[in-house]
Amino acid sequence: MALKFKLQKKDSGMKKKKQALKKAQESFLQDLFRAFRKNKLAVLGGVIVILFLIMAIFAPFIVPHDPYAVEIDLQFYEPSSKYLIGTDMFGRDILSRIIYGSRISLIIGLIPTLISMIVGTVLGMIAGYYGGKIDYFIMRLADIVLAFPSLLLSMVVMYTLGASLLNIFIALSVVGWARTARVVRSQTLSLKEKEFVEGARAIGVSKQVILLRHIFPNCVPSLLVLFTLGIPEAIMSEASLSFLGVGAQPPTPSWGLMVYRGKEFIFSAPWVAITPGIAILIIVLAFNFLGDGLRDAMDPYMKQ
Repeated sequence: MALKFKLQKKDSGMKKKKQALKKAQESFLQDLFRAFRKNKLAVLGGVIVILFLIMAIFAPFIVPHDPYAVEIDLQFYEPSSKYLIGTDMFGRDILSRIIYGSRISLIIGLIPTLISMIVGTVLGMIAGYYGGKIDYFIMRLADIVLAFPSLLLSMVVMYTLGASLLNIFIALSVVGWARTARVVRSQTLSLKEKEFVEGARAIGVSKQVILLRHIFPNCVPSLLVLFTLGIPEAIMSEASLSFLGVGAQPPTPSWGLMVYRGKEFIFSAPWVAITPGIAILIIVLAFNFLGDGLRDAMDPYMKQ
């Protein structure tokens, strides 16, 4: 009976702890949402990002014309009710190409950023927790990557591997991990001296479990902000590479490639180059507003 009572008491205590943890998580999310909602620019950025995501997902159903269809008779057709933004030098509908181009820009923004975040997080936690020669080697490798301008290093990778969307993923992933690794390393160095980590080590918890269950969750807020701010940087890098001719190749409806091909007609048909440039500007600003809003909402000093 005494053993049964102790087990029931232990189960009750565990349930109370889980309920308290759940309430704390809900309270954190509510506070985060309230702080984020106060930032009007961040809310605007979030709405614009959602609209672009919807546009990219449902692009085949909302485009007014085939973005790849060549109509020489309609080249440089001025904006009208049939072609809202006009046509390009091959008579292709620019609006349809911008809508399809949002797919490329968002995929380029999301996937390489996610890959670089994963690589940087893993290497940063290993460097910060284990220290010594491992830390020295990883950080010197990060220093080498950070020593070169990101666009220049991406161009070197693209010239080496060749111009294609897959190689853009590789190039941007190679360039982007070092900054994440530095941020995660600094947080890991701070967190591994905390009482809850020392307590976990004292009771024999393995290093892998400590990294995954104690250190990584405390790095998530910073990683979320880095991820949000890294997406527009990747979009700009893709547009720059495509503009320089080492990114997406024709007839891919890449915004950067559209600006590059339309710059020759900037005076005779300005809509060909200006409209995809405006699309790049809007999506980059939206992600920056969203990232700034998340950073401010998660910053305890800003909350105070």
